[in-house]
Amino acid sequence: MERYRLEWQNLTPKSGIRYICGYCGTDTAPAFGFHTNETTNNHQQGFILICSNCNRPTFVDKIGSNIVSTTPTAKMGKEINGLPGDIGKLYDEARLCTSAGAYTAAILTCRKILMHVAVEKEAPLDQPFIKYVEYLASKGYIPHDGQGWVDHIRTKSNEANHEIKVMDKEDAEDLVTFTEMLLRLVYEFKNRLSRKTTSDGPTMVVGPGTPTGTPK
Repeated sequence: MERYRLEWQNLTPKSGIRYICGYCGTDTAPAFGFHTNETTNNHQQGFILICSNCNRPTFVDKIGSNIVSTTPTAKMGKEINGLPGDIGKLYDEARLCTSAGAYTAAILTCRKILMHVAVEKEAPLDQPFIKYVEYLASKGYIPHDGQGWVDHIRTKSNEANHEIKVMDKEDAEDLVTFTEMLLRLVYEFKNRLSRKTTSDGPTMVVGPGTPTGTPK
């Protein structure tokens, strides 16, 4: 993430408060920020801290030495390189949903990602969700030992789609983690290997009397 370029005014020194930045994902312990003038009877105090990496503000609510909450919270999952445009946008959207506490929306978005990946890999259009899952598994995009996770995702996604049931943080974390793993296997690792092969160029076997250098 690009660093916020404007300078904050009237900051005061801060230390000893460490959190994961909800904007850039950095494990940060800012040196500067703002704080409330008073504390409550249970030693509650609020802070606005400026991330040392991206220079963006986070509200931190503390009781004593314990952090109660941060706003925005850290997004689930990690950034992934090499994703196609639409799939990358959906994955970012799912992560943003978790940062906002919209866990049901995150689960539905992960379900959409699986369908989108299947279509990207030439699955037929307008199929039921389970058909897309079966397609990915049959083509080897989902490891055999990961079938249990696929069934878990299908169950949770169907619950969120067909029932009035609010999903929780643990459900979303499971599905985002699996989706991240799948996207890395399907796109990032392939993209990384492709770049490496291109940069290495053709391989020459040099034996006795064989001239070295680029083949003509």
